[in-house]
Amino acid sequence: MRIGLMIDSYKPYISGVTNQVELSKKYLELAGHEVYVFTFGDHNQKADAKARVIRSAGLPLADTGFYLSWRYSRKAKQLLQTMDLVHVHHPFLSGRLALRYCRPLQIPIVFTYHSRYDLMARAYLPLMPEEMGLSMLQAYMPPFCEAVELVTTPTRGMVQVLRDLKVEVPIEAIPNGIDLKQFQSARPLARADFGFTAEDVLLVYTGRIALEKNIPFLLQSFAGVAQALPHTHLLIIGSGIQSYEEEIKQMAADLQMSARIHFIGKVEYEKLPAYLAMCDIFVTASIAETFGMTNVEAMGAGLPVMGIHSVGIDDIVESEVTGLLATHDLAAFTAKLTRLCLDLSLRRQFGMAARQASSRYAIQNVTETLLGHYRQLAHEAQPRKSSWRTRLRGLIERFSL
Repeated sequence: MRIGLMIDSYKPYISGVTNQVELSKKYLELAGHEVYVFTFGDHNQKADAKARVIRSAGLPLADTGFYLSWRYSRKAKQLLQTMDLVHVHHPFLSGRLALRYCRPLQIPIVFTYHSRYDLMARAYLPLMPEEMGLSMLQAYMPPFCEAVELVTTPTRGMVQVLRDLKVEVPIEAIPNGIDLKQFQSARPLARADFGFTAEDVLLVYTGRIALEKNIPFLLQSFAGVAQALPHTHLLIIGSGIQSYEEEIKQMAADLQMSARIHFIGKVEYEKLPAYLAMCDIFVTASIAETFGMTNVEAMGAGLPVMGIHSVGIDDIVESEVTGLLATHDLAAFTAKLTRLCLDLSLRRQFGMAARQASSRYAIQNVTETLLGHYRQLAHEAQPRKSSWRTRLRGLIERFSL
């Protein structure tokens, strides 16, 4: 099959969604399929052509890694319209273009709802009334989901989120896939290279430094732990918009934790497993996750997870089995995190269970599940695509602006 993966932003911008699309592309290609990524932004002619990454020009939004555009280039559009199936990973820009370019040609459209847009709106548009943001999503998402052939989301909890947005079409809960081999077999970096000892308890957060990740809460909690336990350290792996990243670093300084909170910055994905294997506990305070690939990656590396009860996290982490979950209360979170830091045997017990539980998210299994849906949708589309009206519309679409 010729498969098009449509996404609003792509590498070098790093996020859970871009990592997932890149990994999905790799394993679909290993299964013998021809896979293209359609996105926006500046392109590297040779690298993009080799990787089948098709970028259309867009207006850069500061240093966010996102580009704004309402259309693909003629070349991108014509190539997109030769796909047997497209899989959309953002509903607003890429999603509208999928409906505009693919639906008239009866090309099946799969859509995955990855993000808590309701919570992101609260974080980035704090002056917008919560009811307004919710009403906008309830107006947009149901008709969009009805217009595509298949709606998926990574967890059962996110199915309910879509139901709360008044989406009534069938929804498949298909987890994001992880290439677990590199995490499960990772050899830890040498602690001494970072100035740590074997007795230190290393907490690690990986991901974007962004408003919706609730990092100030995490820093405040760690500061409470660090005051009581002198051998604890927190590693922050990842980056974000420079101005916000500087705010977070200043907060660490204001908490007098600059010597105990270590900002590692961006790490190449291939090197991430070794960082995780060096650490003892994975920590996250995000309540905006739909899946949380970083949680599964850490579990694959044998780390227990300390998080907050919320959609997405609750579907991945089993409290008192593969880690600990607390309410979104600073004292409650800090108390449980302190317990985990103090109890080495508990960390080992949870870590072993976490590594075992991570196996259900192996990318090979997820790819086979997706391909089953892809094949069925492509087969069902063939009679519709062969009609003379569709063929005529296809000619018109491919040669129009």
